[in-house]
Order: sequence, then structure tokens, then C-alpha cells
Amino acid sequence: MPARPKYLNLFQIRLPLPGLVSIMHRVSGAALFLALPLLLWGFEQSLISFPAYMSLRAVMSHALAKLVVLGLAWAYLHHLCAGIRHLAMDMHYGLDLATARLTAWIVLGAGIVLAAAVGMLLW
Repeated sequence: MPARPKYLNLFQIRLPLPGLVSIMHRVSGAALFLALPLLLWGFEQSLISFPAYMSLRAVMSHALAKLVVLGLAWAYLHHLCAGIRHLAMDMHYGLDLATARLTAWIVLGAGIVLAAAVGMLLW
């Protein structure tokens, strides 16, 4: 049995694409969870009164706010697509290496294309 390494440099490890998509699924879920108070606050402001809604609308018309919303939209869409992929893999579909790589590419592409569509609606 070979000796285990004493020092493992994580920056030298090349993660396969399905593993990267899985990690991005977790990161996008965490980002959405952390953004939940902000999203709920915005929803509350939109319902309190018309002046509060107009104030929120003015804030959301800023390019930085649109960029944050676009990032959250990408996180949601990627999380959704990767979640569907994970559910399919939990039911033992797409477990072989070629299919896992293909579905990882599909998830990345679908997340980007759908986020671009949201971006077109935002601007």
C-alpha cells in the first residue's frame, strides 16, 4: 500500500467537469440562501405602499442592482438545472462517465443561456 501524501495542494488538483458542476450547485444554493433576506425585503417593499414600490423600482433601475439580480437569476437557474441533473442521477440515470460529462455541459450551457434571456429582459 503506497504511503499517503503528507501535504495535499488543492490548487494542483484538476476537478472533472461533473464535480465542478456539483460544487457550483452547492455554491449557488448557498448564495440563494444568503440572498433570501434581501429578496424578502425587496418583496416586502413592493407590497407596503406605492411610494415604497417606486423607491424599490428606482433602486432596481441602477445597473449594479440589475447585475446583482442577474447573478441571482443565474444562481437560481443553475441550481434548478443542476438539481434536476442530480435527481436524475439519484434515480440512476446518466451515471456513466460520458453521460455525466454531457449532462454537466448541458447544465452549464442551460444556466448561461437562461440567465442571458433574463438579462435581456432586465435591460
